Amino acid sequence: MPNEIANHGAPIADEITTDPNGSVIVYIKGTGAQKKRIELAAHMDEIGFQVIRIEEDGRILFKELGSCWTFTTYQNRVQFRNGTVGIVASTVQPDKLSAGGFGKYENCYIDIGLHTKAEVEKLVSVGDVASYVGPWTPLAGDYLTAKAIDNRVGCYMILQALLNVGKPKNDVYLAFTVQEEVGTRGGQVTAQRILPDIGVAVDVTPSSDRPGDLVGSNTLGNGAAIKISDTHSISDEGLVEKSVALCEANGIPYQKDVIYVGGTDAGAMTLVGGGIRTVGFSVVTRYTHGPNAIVHTGDIDAVIALIEAFVNADFSDL
Repeated sequence: MPNEIANHGAPIADEITTDPNGSVIVYIKGTGAQKKRIELAAHMDEIGFQVIRIEEDGRILFKELGSCWTFTTYQNRVQFRNGTVGIVASTVQPDKLSAGGFGKYENCYIDIGLHTKAEVEKLVSVGDVASYVGPWTPLAGDYLTAKAIDNRVGCYMILQALLNVGKPKNDVYLAFTVQEEVGTRGGQVTAQRILPDIGVAVDVTPSSDRPGDLVGSNTLGNGAAIKISDTHSISDEGLVEKSVALCEANGIPYQKDVIYVGGTDAGAMTLVGGGIRTVGFSVVTRYTHGPNAIVHTGDIDAVIALIEAFVNADFSDL
């Protein structure tokens, strides 16, 4: 993915760098007289699993990387980097699986069909990582489903927006970060390198429009989600007001995003240096952190339009 980003970003980039952790930063020099330094952060990593032991009968024991629900993982396919595919199974009945805690996968294993440790070790080793199998698939209307929409869609949106803009008025740093799902680590490091005046986390946010989702207002098809607050960050009020004003001035549909579980790279950026003003732009997503998330393509278009307006906005009053 980093190579793809560098290739697609090259036509508009004044500089492309990769930090020691693997995050990619695409810098586009602004043309404005009173320009600000704006970081748009979208993480490249996805949730997944890592092998901790291989049993004598060929069962592959694993831990989670990021938060992966047991009830969406059980009986689903996962794929290792070398292409090996397996099924997540359990030594207990599914209603006995743990829903949380460090040991929630202690009864689960990955089954690749083989019967012995020796056979499995020809394909899989301790430390190998796997992720869900969930191909991009169009649904009815303007909806689509896939795994890892969190946060492939964020990477797409910041890159597409700047490809559309070409030369923004503000200095823009597209930060494609790593290790967000295990602690927003990459977002902290990129912000330390860039020291932006404004930080924007571009990501997904949980929906509230289906039974069983979080309680709130987030709805697919209602436009770009402008972050107000989440578990790890409270957006700068001036940036929220500016974002709302840009949407209203440009006819961009939007909704205000307040959630009580979850966070983004905004939380990491806020704490860097002497403090960075942050806000978040998100796509409302059903069934996040699973193999079959759902988004509305109109919301993606709305976030792209908001980013285009934002990087050309005047922030001299902030």
